[in-house]
Amino acid sequence: MELVAGSYEQVLFGFTVHPGSGSRDGREKWTAVADFTHHAHTASLSAVAVNSRFVVTGSKDETIHIYDLKKKIEHGALVHHNGTITCLKFFGSRHLISGAEDGLLCIWDAKKWECLKSIKAHKGQVTFLSIHPSGKLALSVGTDKTLRTWNLVEGRSAFIKNIKQNAHIVEWSPSGEKYIVVLLNKIDVYHLDTASVSGTITNDKRISSVTFLSDDVLAVAGDEEAVRLFDCDSLMRLCEFKAHENRVKDLFSFQIPEHHVLVTASNDGFIKMWKLKQDKKVPPSLLCEVNTGARLTCLGVWLDRVTDTKDSPPSAAEPSPVNAGKLEMTEEECGEETSELNTKKFALTGDSTKLMKGSSLVPAKKRKITGMLEKKKRKKKT
Repeated sequence: MELVAGSYEQVLFGFTVHPGSGSRDGREKWTAVADFTHHAHTASLSAVAVNSRFVVTGSKDETIHIYDLKKKIEHGALVHHNGTITCLKFFGSRHLISGAEDGLLCIWDAKKWECLKSIKAHKGQVTFLSIHPSGKLALSVGTDKTLRTWNLVEGRSAFIKNIKQNAHIVEWSPSGEKYIVVLLNKIDVYHLDTASVSGTITNDKRISSVTFLSDDVLAVAGDEEAVRLFDCDSLMRLCEFKAHENRVKDLFSFQIPEHHVLVTASNDGFIKMWKLKQDKKVPPSLLCEVNTGARLTCLGVWLDRVTDTKDSPPSAAEPSPVNAGKLEMTEEECGEETSELNTKKFALTGDSTKLMKGSSLVPAKKRKITGMLEKKKRKKKT
């Protein structure tokens, strides 16, 4: 198990976690040992994602860097976006989706590291992205006051909903039957079958991160030291605990045998792992903590559950984008609101071997040269 965290100081930290049996006071304690630091970016890190082999990081330097967790070496960089990388999400072992301040969503082949599709997703910035557990749908929010649903099978817009404010977080529940949209300190809970708000959760401060602990329980962190657990059905607060000495920036949760774990990262430099109780009204207990000495911005966990197979065909949950002719949405398509979301339209139509022309992997040695050329091109355009 590996904890990875990005920072304002441009550094990616990696820590190997060793589960322990107990301590003198009878409480279970784990240990986290420094494994690597990686300084590839020239600006603060803004997003991180992990699959069975790689960790990818996005930054305000407009690039995505790939680090091989098994070999502990840099694998290269992706230079397609013009703007801060705001979100990175893997789905399966074959695909990565990136979003940025340039309004683009890019779908990447996570084997060849080629851009399969580049979509003008929002008229403003893309602020967050969440992929449905089936791998067929994605939700995105941006600074154009819209919530957009994407058909990942065909690589096109499926549904556009206008919202009153700019949302900065959207997240599917584990079952995919509900999702939440975060606007400042409020969380709107939606059900997929109605695509309408079923209730609203209000936090004390602006929300910085959320993660579903189950279909009914949501962990919420804001611009403060506390983490709160809420029931998504009753909208009631279940419990609250002080997690850090400064504001909590990111949350991540996972389950392994006999453990349901919540991981928190903060501006105070600490990454902490908490053991969640079966009764979510009881605050979790601290398993371990590690001080990076940096102001942390984003968090990921590598569980090394899946072996990386080179020739395995894509599974049903890993559809390849098709309809390669539709590279970008027009202004009319971006601005038009679809009246109804029909989930029956998203049956898999089979795998496609068509690849879009786009950006591909830049080796680490060529990274600086490529970055300089990209900046020169932008200056000429302006």
